[in-house]
Amino acid sequence: MALNPMEQFTIKPLIAEPLFAIAGHPIYFTNQALLMIIVVVASSLFLTLAVKPGRLVPTRGQSMAEISYEFVANMIHTATGEDGLKFFPFVFTLFMFVLCSNFFGMIPGSFTVTSQIAVTLALACLVMLIVIITGFAKHGLRFFMLFVPKAPIYILPLLVVIELISFCSRPISLSVRLFANMLAGHTLLAVFAGFVVSLGAAGGLLAPLSVAPLLLIVGILLLEFLVAFLQAYVFAILTCIYLNEALHLHDHH
Repeated sequence: MALNPMEQFTIKPLIAEPLFAIAGHPIYFTNQALLMIIVVVASSLFLTLAVKPGRLVPTRGQSMAEISYEFVANMIHTATGEDGLKFFPFVFTLFMFVLCSNFFGMIPGSFTVTSQIAVTLALACLVMLIVIITGFAKHGLRFFMLFVPKAPIYILPLLVVIELISFCSRPISLSVRLFANMLAGHTLLAVFAGFVVSLGAAGGLLAPLSVAPLLLIVGILLLEFLVAFLQAYVFAILTCIYLNEALHLHDHH
């Protein structure tokens, strides 16, 4: 166990030579890139192979895959209505990527992709880009009505500014929420694991005290699994809410 709890978030090149360069900046194949590839391949294989056509009795894997499909479909339908179901492939992919990245990050010696602000911010910016494109594609310039709430005319300019700031800050809040929760949880686990190692190595009367932080680690680990799912759900449901606003403009018809 590393003495520095933040060392687990360090991005390290796996190959000495850079793959290519962008504007003179070398791009390496890193542990973060490897884990993202593993997450995509593993989740794709599971969802593809679990649902085997012609199987009369579903296996546990097939049941899990079908439940995940239904869970995301119901979430989209509840948040956006029938119009939002066309975004099912995007929302489902986003949900599964974040969920699997969170769970893979719980494996000892692994790397938590969603603990990197660059990754979560890129996902959040992609969400907002699709929201903007959807809004303009369906409403044209009327999409700007999203920033004009129903209010008395004398406070309307102030509310428009607030709505614009709120909309522009969404990528930041969406990305920081996921990044901060995963970073904090894994850091806390590393800190308590350091306590276990330190107390156990001290020997004497201090050695039995290592049981206390060990029990805390078990409790925090169980909580982290719950947080890993909840953060994937929050990311997906907020995506649905933003898409719903782009589709219906806060009931501005």
